[in-house]
Amino acid sequence: MVDRISTAGGYSAILANLMAAENRQTDAENRVSTQKNGVDLKAYANQVETLTAMQAVDARITNYQTQNGQIAAKLTIQDQGLSAIAGSATGVRQAIADALASGNADALMQSVQGQFQTAVSGLNTQYDGKYVFAGGQINTPPFSANQLSTLTSGPAIASFFQNDNLQVQAKLDDNTTVATGQLASNLATPMMTEFQALQAFDQGAGGPLSGPLTAAQTAFLTTQMQTWAGIATNLTTQTAQNGMVQKQVDDVASGLTTQHNSLASMMGNITDADMAKAATDLASAQLAVQATAKVLAGLQSDSLLTILPVA
Repeated sequence: MVDRISTAGGYSAILANLMAAENRQTDAENRVSTQKNGVDLKAYANQVETLTAMQAVDARITNYQTQNGQIAAKLTIQDQGLSAIAGSATGVRQAIADALASGNADALMQSVQGQFQTAVSGLNTQYDGKYVFAGGQINTPPFSANQLSTLTSGPAIASFFQNDNLQVQAKLDDNTTVATGQLASNLATPMMTEFQALQAFDQGAGGPLSGPLTAAQTAFLTTQMQTWAGIATNLTTQTAQNGMVQKQVDDVASGLTTQHNSLASMMGNITDADMAKAATDLASAQLAVQATAKVLAGLQSDSLLTILPVA
């Protein structure tokens, strides 16, 4: 029995081998160039549900990280504003203490005016063009007076505060929500009331607060010094509370980074190519392509058409 020899069958088999070798070469080249096992989810069909779930969680973590970065930046600016407000209260108390110690109030009201300006600047602190102590009224300065004299011009102290009552909250991760906003009226109503009292006393029957202190002025300023010490303490507490929120944001950010890195490692175990194996597979596939191509070339020269005699 003689085996049948088919040139067409030989070509078909060799071409199939060549295409398979080229596909293996392309796959290996892609793994080497991208350092990934595939460029789409089809390449991970047996683990696609796991990979898709991890990608969804990682995307949510990334969103939290971006948001928390903005919250941290806002809290830093807010801390600067709170520190300025608390510092102005401390500054007023110190100016009063200096006047009482020297028995002279020549520089007192000038210093008080300067501290008032510092407090107003702190209350009207902005982040990204928005007022941080304004609640939901982010486009309106939360405190409208800019001179001590304005406080005694007639309107009640409350009328100078333009913030609403919305205290901003932020969700730091799936389980943590914190209050990040503070309101100008809550922070500074007692302070502005005492600024008003100082200005009214200076401009009224007890004033002016300049030159040697009278007994009435000394008694008034002694009470004021104690009041301003309490205001400064309360504002320092508010500043510390902001610092506690900053610490909480930092702690959550650290936890999110750990989760992100863990997920990246887990996804990498699925998607990242074994570069040593990819390089070996590429070399093997290239050799197979070359060998198959050589066989194909040989088959062309050994065609039966070149062997059989012409009829």
